[in-house]
Amino acid sequence: MPTPKLVTISGSLRAGSFNRMLLREAVHAFGPAEVVEADLNLPLYDGDLESSRGVPEAVHVLADLLRNADAIVISSPEYNKGITGVMKNALDWISRVKGPVFKNKPTVTMSANAGRTGGETGQFMLMSCLVPLQARVLPGPMLCIAGAENEFDEAGKLINDRYHKVLTGKMEALRAAAEEKEDAPVQP
Repeated sequence: MPTPKLVTISGSLRAGSFNRMLLREAVHAFGPAEVVEADLNLPLYDGDLESSRGVPEAVHVLADLLRNADAIVISSPEYNKGITGVMKNALDWISRVKGPVFKNKPTVTMSANAGRTGGETGQFMLMSCLVPLQARVLPGPMLCIAGAENEFDEAGKLINDRYHKVLTGKMEALRAAAEEKEDAPVQP
C-alpha cells in the first residue's frame, strides 16, 4: 500500500488542547503516513446561509479532505456532558455536502478531559453522530483520558503506560483497517 492518508480531527480549537496532544501521540503510534489536520473553524450551521450562499468553501475543503482519507482519527473533549459545539457544527455541515464523506472510512474516536470520566459521555455522543454519516467506527476499548492535565508531560507526551497501550492498539487497528480497505471491493 502506498503511504496512507491519515486525517486528524480535534473537537477543540485551542492550540494547546489535550486532545491535540493526544492526536500527536496517535499519529506517532499510527506510523508512516501523510497526515493532515482538519480545520473545524467553520461558520455556525445556518439553513438560511446555506440557502442564500450555498455550503461554505471551508466545508467543501473539509469534505474533500475526509473523502480522500484512508483513515480518520478524532479526539474531542466533552463539554457539559456532551459533544463539543465545534465538533457537532462540523458534522452538521458535512451532512449537507453532496455525496458520502465518511462512508466506510475507518475511524477511531478518543478523548482527553480534565474530568474523572475522561470525556466518555461526549465520546459516546460523537460515535452516535457518526452513525448516520456511515463512518466505520472501529470497535475496541474506548480511550478516555481522565485528569488529562496530569497525563501529559511538558513536551505533550502521554506518560501513562496503560493509556499508551490502548492508544497503540487502536492506532494499529486503524492502520490495518486502512490497509485492508485497499483490497476491499468498492461498494456502491
